[in-house]
Amino acid sequence: MGLHDTLEAGSVLDFYRIDEQIARSGMATIYRATDTRDGRTVGLKIPHPDMEADPILFDRFEREAAIGEKLNHPGVMRVYGGEKRSRVYMVMEWCPGRLLRTILDEERISEERALHIATRVLEALDTIHSTGVVHRDLKPENIMVDEANGDAIKLIDFGIAGDAAARRLTYANFTATLGTPNYIAPEQVKGKRGDGRTDIYSMGVILYEMLTGKLPFSGSTPMVAMNDRLLNHPLPPTIANPALSPQLQEVLYRALERDPKNRYPKASEFQHDLEHLDQVGVDPDRIELRDWQKRKSQLTRKILYYGGLAMIPVVVLLLMILAAHHR
Repeated sequence: MGLHDTLEAGSVLDFYRIDEQIARSGMATIYRATDTRDGRTVGLKIPHPDMEADPILFDRFEREAAIGEKLNHPGVMRVYGGEKRSRVYMVMEWCPGRLLRTILDEERISEERALHIATRVLEALDTIHSTGVVHRDLKPENIMVDEANGDAIKLIDFGIAGDAAARRLTYANFTATLGTPNYIAPEQVKGKRGDGRTDIYSMGVILYEMLTGKLPFSGSTPMVAMNDRLLNHPLPPTIANPALSPQLQEVLYRALERDPKNRYPKASEFQHDLEHLDQVGVDPDRIELRDWQKRKSQLTRKILYYGGLAMIPVVVLLLMILAAHHR
């Protein structure tokens, strides 16, 4: 039995007294603890022994700690370093409140509240992007909302974040670092590591869900859900929620552009439009509005692809025949 399995309320790990176990995942257990030196409440994230033996997962854990120590913004959970410890674990800022996922599962939030939460998240994203960090797994499960403090937010879990100053931003062929299927950006589906616009897309999905109670893309399996965003357009937000304005729908479409080049280039621009909806111009000819009911499947895509390949020799033969006739 490892140390990790013996930590109960009252146990002491270095300078920290364990108060209670908060959560346990496949990679680590999180505890609420008290720093015995100054009495402050902290969170401890202790990796499971088998994760420490996996170089890929262990590197992910260490990168999360390094990025957390680097970031300093009220909308981002702090990670504290700079002390010797008896084993590997992370000491984190204690963030009161509820996960946005829990809130969305338990209640329907107002448009005003959804916009407030979104703008606070975008403000934090703008700061972390300016430091070269991309979250790459933004989802309601990674946003803590402090309802007792005016819905202040904290971004948490930078386990698969990319740091421009780090040696590696991603792992080839390691799907666990790609993000969560419902919130993953199209470029991540294609195996690209993405940049700040990847987080903007994920925030667009989250805002769509907050405003409509639905996800813009779905499927019977995670793979189908991921491919749906490569092939089809989402249900128009104003159909999912007729109370939404055309301007807010336009903002969502700009955040959810399939091609990153067409998305908001910066989180601050996304935030600006949410705070100044009256200044947002609406494109009435958007293909997303015109063709959203035309659904393509992965099978259709394959048929078109292989059909195109099959036509290549036919086209070459016709060109040869035409060339012969012109001699």
